[in-house]
Amino acid sequence: MEWQELRERAQTRGVTLAPVEAHLAADLEKAFAVAASQRAEAVLSFSDTLTYIFAGRVAELAFVNKLPLMSPFRETTNAGGLISYGPDIPDLGRRSASYIDKILKGANPAELPIEQPTKFELAINVKTAKALGLDVSTNLLARADEVIE
Repeated sequence: MEWQELRERAQTRGVTLAPVEAHLAADLEKAFAVAASQRAEAVLSFSDTLTYIFAGRVAELAFVNKLPLMSPFRETTNAGGLISYGPDIPDLGRRSASYIDKILKGANPAELPIEQPTKFELAINVKTAKALGLDVSTNLLARADEVIE
């Protein structure tokens, strides 16, 4: 979801968003410090290379700053983030193999259709929820693909 759309949806629900950016790994600590100083109640991490590669650091900084973290990457939740919902990255890799096969067999890459992810995962870290003093509903836990105790 693009930032503008997210902001519009938040406004209709009475939620205030305060963007904090990090473009390099060195920016992450400052970004979380800024969010904490602005008294953020939670952090929503966007899907980008930085937050995927440094999923563990992102989760650590969120936890240290006592900020519940939602990420599109299960790796972040495995590393201590609160919740993730996003495409199954290994499945995307497997699906890309068919594109590579077609290209190696002579297909023109410009003529191949663009595909959207079809498999999504919801992961919840109950251990992190407890450490942050949060209760996770049993209904949400029942819907999760992975619950980390």
